Amino acid sequence: MTLTGSLVPVAVGAVAVVLLLGLANMLRGGSASTSQRLMRLRVILQFVAILVILFVMWWRSG
Repeated sequence: MTLTGSLVPVAVGAVAVVLLLGLANMLRGGSASTSQRLMRLRVILQFVAILVILFVMWWRSG
């Protein structure tokens, strides 16, 4: 697997980890500020994951 091909699972995995951390925090009644921080981080990571996917698609098309 190439470097660009392995970036997509890493990016998607990072989003999944932060999502699961946020769910765990919510289910155990954690602090609202932690939930908010995790939600913001998840949105940023989703944006990065989309950029990575677009970059890999562009790289493979050329």
